Amino acid sequence: MRADDLVPLGRTALRVSRLGLGLASLGGLFEPVPDEDAADVLATAWELGIRLYDTAPVYGYGRSETRTGAALGVRPRDAFVLCTKVGRIIEPGGPDTQPIWADPPAGVGPRLDYSYAGVLRSVEESLERLGLDRIDVLHVHDPDEDFPTAVSEAYRALAELRAAGVVGAVSIGVNHAPVAARFLREAALPGPDCVLLAGRYTLLDRSGLDELLPLCAERGVAVLAAGVYQSGLLADPRPGAPHGYTSVPAGLAARIRALRRACADFDVPPLAAAVQFPLGHPAVTSVVVGARSADEVAQNVRLFDHPVPADFWTALRTTGLLDEETPTPGPHP
Repeated sequence: MRADDLVPLGRTALRVSRLGLGLASLGGLFEPVPDEDAADVLATAWELGIRLYDTAPVYGYGRSETRTGAALGVRPRDAFVLCTKVGRIIEPGGPDTQPIWADPPAGVGPRLDYSYAGVLRSVEESLERLGLDRIDVLHVHDPDEDFPTAVSEAYRALAELRAAGVVGAVSIGVNHAPVAARFLREAALPGPDCVLLAGRYTLLDRSGLDELLPLCAERGVAVLAAGVYQSGLLADPRPGAPHGYTSVPAGLAARIRALRRACADFDVPPLAAAVQFPLGHPAVTSVVVGARSADEVAQNVRLFDHPVPADFWTALRTTGLLDEETPTPGPHP
């Protein structure tokens, strides 16, 4: 399994690379990214075989979509899969601003809108910012912000666009696995084609395995696993590091130390284990990882392609760091 391997996206006609590029950083997540660095990120990803790109209107209030479209617009359109999101309109005076964006365009902000009309407007404006002829995967972004409207009106709009061939796949982008499972159960058939799950199927948080991933496997719904580095918690568990913990809970800190010891024993970089782990589950199609520099893109590819022996996963089970029934990329003993 390599980062540039192309595989079907669940039951859709789309094919995606095993490693995808998340584009929140290119919207200025936490700190600004210059135009030239953003262009280098996207060019390097392309050169290294990444063919799955995930952006959103809220990422830098349109900036990520604009930069993504400029870079991908010169590429063969059928050679990549582009994902963006609905649920937030970017407009003058939009009230639902987020402090995580370092230098957003002046005078505009997001406004939550999961209505049928709002979703159609969002898609039209995303296409304009992207400068592309279509969007391959549309996620309902954070549907828990207004679940009743998201599961009815937003889903209906996207299902109609899918039926008309305007989009290739309907998805949801969530930070909480139970929200996604509820959406899959309540949305009108045939339901979403995939789920972008952030931070809930990782070496440190496997809550996605409780209900969501088995449901996705049963229904043929593809899972894109994001947030697999847990903001770098495995790589740098010190309090105050970029993961955001001012004080890492004692139990979590102990698990991290044990995981890092196992990684050292098998000469496996902790982030290599983290980026490869989700693909052990049959429902997971790809892992989506962000980058703010060309060097970070190249590092992510190296981590994804780093050999991880089957004995490493066996050792995690033996020491109780993984449950016996947790699927892993290596053969199960």
